[in-house]
Parts: sequence; structure tokens; C-alpha cells
Amino acid sequence: MHQSIHTGEKPCSCSDCGKGFNTPAQLISHQRVHTGEKPYICSDCWKSFRTVDMLKRHQHIHTGEKPYSCTDCGKGFITSPELISHQRVHTGEKPYSCSDCGKSFSHLHILKCHQRIHTGEKPFSCSDCGKSFSYLEILKNHQRIHTGEKPYSCSDCGKSFSQIANLTTHKRIHTGEKPYSCSDCGTSFSNLYTLKCHQRIHTGEKPFSCTDCGKGFSLMNNLTIHKRIHTGEKPYSCSDCGESFIRSREFTVHRRVHTGEKPYSCSHCGMNFPVLSNLKNHQRIHTEEKPHSCSDCGKSVTKSDGLARHQRVHTREALLLL
Repeated sequence: MHQSIHTGEKPCSCSDCGKGFNTPAQLISHQRVHTGEKPYICSDCWKSFRTVDMLKRHQHIHTGEKPYSCTDCGKGFITSPELISHQRVHTGEKPYSCSDCGKSFSHLHILKCHQRIHTGEKPFSCSDCGKSFSYLEILKNHQRIHTGEKPYSCSDCGKSFSQIANLTTHKRIHTGEKPYSCSDCGTSFSNLYTLKCHQRIHTGEKPFSCTDCGKGFSLMNNLTIHKRIHTGEKPYSCSDCGESFIRSREFTVHRRVHTGEKPYSCSHCGMNFPVLSNLKNHQRIHTEEKPHSCSDCGKSVTKSDGLARHQRVHTREALLLL
């Protein structure tokens, strides 16, 4: 039997699948894949295993023993393959390459997941709506739409989220952290998506086009709102007066007519306003700022509508000269 290691001969064959093995013991262990037999039972949790090695590895969960340690960082692992896989973090080794695009990966399972981009395979289906996904983790996140489960809670305000990434982004409201900076103007953002949207200001990119009129937009949300001009849809309806609105922010501002809410307060005199633009216009009384200038005579005024009224003076003068 030992010599078969050198010769490559595998004299023990599985009658179910034809796979060959060096020893009868290896064959017996393998055949349990087909029979489902798991004769080795954990005395702590009664879970059963096909081989004694699998049982021993499992028992480390109960004992807390991690016999394989990383020489670079000291982190411990239950099994040798786990250690070997971890060490690629330090070595940067990526031994698994995609035959379609050449991209390399540190783990085989990551390569297999990546290859679904090329094959279009989506093996994980939602039992509620039938939608399919390439990755199990994405399916689990999706299913929370149906269950309403929000397992990730903010320790500062208690708000809950369905995904850990959303919680991480939310926490930056409390910490003030803005790790994503624009290379063009230096403005910082709390999440990568907002940065990418902002960068379209500099690039002029408008990837979302209206199929009715061809107008382009930098944000999908802006396109969705714009399309309501064509459809006439006004999804935000006031329960007090029945008036409807295209945009949620217009609806929010309108509701303050009924509630009397004035959330914007002047730091100079304490006067309150229902709309931020009203507050900004008001504050110019205190700052004496006059940002709107007349191109005819140079006179400056605080408000754009004030400039429009003033410019009628020049229009009347021009008519008198005719």
C-alpha cells in the first residue's frame, strides 16, 4: 500500500463514483459521502461527522483551542488550511486566476463567486419573490426586505438597519467621519456612493437619460423625478387639503403650512422660518449681504425677486426713449 504513494496507483475504487484511493480506510471514509453515514459524534453538542479528523477539528470550537498560529501576526486557527489561507493576507499571494479575465484571488471560493459575473449564474433564489442572486450573502440581505428584519443597531441613537454597511455609513453621522475625498475640490463625504455622484459635477457625466425627451441626469433619483413631468404623476398627496406634489421635499415644505412648523431659526434674532431659503434671505438683513447685482447700473439687492423688480426700472426707461 505504501508503494502506491510513489507509483501513483490507487487500487481501491469507489463503486458509486469510480474515485480511486490508496488504502481501504480512505475508501471506507469516502463512501460515507454517498451513504450519509456519520459515525463520529461530538459529546458536547451531539453533532456527527464522517471522519474522526472532522470530529477533532470540530471539538476545537468547544475547547477554544486554536493550535495553528500565524508567525506574522500571532492569530490562531483551528485548522491548517485556515492558517494557510490567512497567510495570504501577509504574502499577498493570489494563486487562483480567472480564465475569463485573468483577475487573481487569494481563495478558491472567491474565484468561484467571481466567475458568476461571466457565466451569469445566480444559484440563490428568494422563496418569497423568486428573484435570483449570485451570492448567498446578497440573498440574505434581500430577504430582509420581506421579513423586515433589521439586526444591526446603532449604539448612539438606536436606529436599526438591515445591512451592516448601512450601519457603518450611518455611524459617521455621529462621529463626523468623512473618509471619501474628492480629488478635484477636496470635499469629503461619509460614503463612497455620494462621492461618486458628486464627482459627476466635475466630469459633467450624466449617465441617466430620459426616454421621452433625451434629457440627461447625473443621478437616477433626479431622472425618476423628472419622468413625472411626462407622466403627470404626483405621488405625494396632502391629507389636509388634497394638493399633490412631484417631489417629497416640496410635499414636506407644504405640510408646514398646516402644521405651522418652522424648523429654521435665525441665530441673530431668533426668528423662525418654514423654509431654509427664507432663513438665508432673512439673514442678509443682519449681514447686509447683497449678492444680486444689476448688470445695467450695478445696484445690489438681497433677493433675486428684488433684482427682477428693480430691472423693470431700466425696461421702462428704455421704452420711454423709443
